[in-house]
Order: sequence, then C-alpha cells, then structure tokens
Amino acid sequence: MSGIDEIKDVRIKKLQILQEKGMNPYPAKTKRELYLNEVIDIFPDLEKSGEEKWVAGRIMSIRGQGAIVFVTLYDGTANFQGLFKKDVLDEERFNLFIDAIDIGDFIEVKGKFFTTKRGEKTIEVKDWGVLSKTLLPLPEKWHGLVDDDERYRKRYLDILMNPELFEIFKKKAKFWDVTRTFLKDKGFIEVETPTLEVTTGGAEANPFKTHHDDFDIDVYLRISIGELWQKRLMAGGMPKTFEIGRAYRNEGSSPEHLQEFTNMEFYWAYADYEDGMKIVEELYKKIANEVFGTTKFTTKGHSYDLNDEWKRIEYVDEVKRVTGIDVLNASEDEMKDKLKELGVNYEGANRERLTDSLWKYCRKQIAGPAFLIGHPKLVSPLSKARVDNPLLTERFQPLLAGSEVGNGFSELNDPVDQRARFEEQQKLIDRGDKEAMMPEWEFVEMLEHGMPPTCGFGFGERLFAFFVDKPIRETQLFPLMKPKKEE
Repeated sequence: MSGIDEIKDVRIKKLQILQEKGMNPYPAKTKRELYLNEVIDIFPDLEKSGEEKWVAGRIMSIRGQGAIVFVTLYDGTANFQGLFKKDVLDEERFNLFIDAIDIGDFIEVKGKFFTTKRGEKTIEVKDWGVLSKTLLPLPEKWHGLVDDDERYRKRYLDILMNPELFEIFKKKAKFWDVTRTFLKDKGFIEVETPTLEVTTGGAEANPFKTHHDDFDIDVYLRISIGELWQKRLMAGGMPKTFEIGRAYRNEGSSPEHLQEFTNMEFYWAYADYEDGMKIVEELYKKIANEVFGTTKFTTKGHSYDLNDEWKRIEYVDEVKRVTGIDVLNASEDEMKDKLKELGVNYEGANRERLTDSLWKYCRKQIAGPAFLIGHPKLVSPLSKARVDNPLLTERFQPLLAGSEVGNGFSELNDPVDQRARFEEQQKLIDRGDKEAMMPEWEFVEMLEHGMPPTCGFGFGERLFAFFVDKPIRETQLFPLMKPKKEE
C-alpha cells in the first residue's frame, strides 16, 4: 500500500467517526454569515461589539497541542485565524475536532473576535461544524506542485497553494472586463457569431473538423471570432460590433500558441486602418493602466513602455534591411537559400510561407511598441490594397517583445478582388497547404450586395500572457492535456 493510500484509509476512518457522532461530513448548507475578507474589513466593529458570527473556509494549517489549537482558514477571499480551546468548547466537541479533522478539510466556526497579544486578528471558536471532509492531503506547503503536468491537471491545487497564480487569473478576468467596457463606451455592440462553420474564415490556420449528424455535413470549429460574420453585420447596417469568445486551431503548442484560446475581434464601419491604429493604441494603454497599474513591462527579455512613441515598421523594408531579401521581387529559391543561411526552419515551400518565415526571423529584435504595416497582399487575403502600392495592404499589427499581439485591416470590400484572392487561396489548398484560407463564396456574394469601408481588428489572450510575462499555457485555467494513463 502506498503512502497516499494509507493517508486515505486513515481519513476514511475519520469520516466514519464524524458520521458516528451524528455529523454529516458533506452538508448542503452552511451557517456562514460573512466572507473572511468582510470580517477583516469590519473587524474593529466585530471586536468591539463582542458579537458572535459564523465564518467558513478550508483549513490551511493546524498548530498547537493539548487544550489549545490554532487553525488558519481560507475561503478564497482571505486567510483568517481561528482558536479552539477545550475550556471554551465542550470537551466532546473539542476532542472530535482533534480526532476527525485534518488540514484541507472545510469547516464552519462560530465565535467572538479578538486580537491576540501578537496582533493577530482571531475568532475564538464557540461552535463548529464540518462542511467537507477531505480524503487526500494538500501538497506540501512550501513546495506545492512542482511538476508542470501535475500542476495543469490539478489546477485546483495549483491555484490553492499559489496565491500569485490566483492573482494572475483575477487580472485576466479584469483584462477582458476592461476590453469589453472600453469598446462599449466607444459605441460598439457586443454580438455572438457561430462557432461551427461550413467553411472557416478570417484567418489562415488548420481547423478542427467534426460532423453535424442532423444536416449530415462536415463542419469546422471557428479559427477566428466571427470575422466573416461580423462583416455581414456591417453590410446589414450595424456600424460597430465586437465579440469576445473562444477560437480553435488544430496546430502545435508553443509558449505563444494553443489549440483553444480566447480572442476579441471588433469591426468598425466607415473607418480605416489609420483609425484602427489610434483606437488600438488607446485600448492597450487603457488595459495596461487599469489592470496592471503601469505601462512599463518586461516580456521575454524585452523591456518596453506603451507610453513611448508607437513606431511604424514597413514589412518589406524591414525584411530587406535585416536579410537583404526583397520579398516582393526575390525568387522562391533566393528566399529558401536565405532562410537556410539564417538557420530558419520553415513549413511549406510556397511563396506565402517563405515570406512569412523571413518576417518572423526579423521581428525577434523589435521590443516595441510599434505597428507593423505594409504587409504584402500575398499574406493578407482579407485586407485592402494600398493606394500607393497595390502589392501591399492596409494592414497593421501591434508589435511587442518580438511578436505580433494583434491584427487589423482596412477590410477588403471589393467583391472582384476578394474572389480573385480566394481563388489563389484555393490553389494553395489544392497544393496541400493546410493553413491556407478556405474560400467563402457566400461572403463574396455579400460583398456584391455592398459593405461599407470597414476597419477590423482582433487580439487574443496572448497579449495578456505577454503583459504578465508567462507562457500562454500558464495563463489558461485548464489547458488541454492528454488523458492520463491508469497505473
């Protein structure tokens, strides 16, 4: 029998002791009257009045022996000290606590509040009850869960034992709250668009595929947050829309990429990418100040200040400056040779992938804040062409710490041009490119009915991961895990 099995057997016997004494180890209702943070807030009044109150929480520590025992309770809002004394509780109830209760158990206690000689706010327990008897122990306090696989599988323990992690997720919730409030204050309407699509649109990525039994058709989990749907809303007369939701991409994991994640996308009729850059810079600064209280960050060794000037970096010029390759005119062989010389591994040998691989090599040294602009049309199938150079597009991407943390366009609304670009994407698909964009011919039909000039933009939780300087997997509550093999 393992050590864990022995602990579990002992705790099951303690559970039976509680039952034999007529105490339900798993009651549905608690007498709790105050959260522990509320107790702390009004503690002077509670102490002065001598009023007794019920509080509850998980036991995080037990100290003392004999006739006096101190416990630390935690209810997700605060820690608070409880004092059990044999001469205050009746002897039977005191002994039951000693005999049947462990660290990790959930209990409720009633008592008066006082301050110890050491200045510790404390409740002197007059009565108690069990709320949930635990059968397995908590991780060791000082080391917690150290194996990443265990931490992600047992996130509940990871968060419980790691207050810093809990704070990250509270910040993440606020990150999206600030985003939502900012956009609503700017007049954007929050919408919901399909997560199951007949064709994926709005990005270049390998989708998850499933089957719709009732319609007897294959469908895909969306790879963007309703880009082609929200543009339909622009055509329908809705001037400003946004959505925050989950997207899915059947691709590899990395410190910056996951298969399931939260993104935001907005669409703004009668606006262009210049308008988009202004509002995005304002939004990022708003998030930084309200969620983190600063505009200065360090991510992946790069330090940057969002209050600095947001420089504009021309895609083609930057690649040429760093690598000597003109991606508009160089041959594919020249691009392959340069990537080999630079030691860059890349997937796919078509011109679009080669161009993208060269840029990704160049971006690594850009701390930001900056906007990448002037993307070649080849890598921007949904963006308007620039008037000054039709081979380039009115696309923008915020750059921080050597990576893109957002993506926006003056959206293409020319149906003839859009049809031609979709046809090019179809050729890539026919040649085996899994990340090429699926053509959406009903979307082209919508454009033929007419869509106003529109700016679209999106960013995801990768931006949050950058601000807290953590791998994106670390900032997800429950990242996808392979099933654990039974031993």
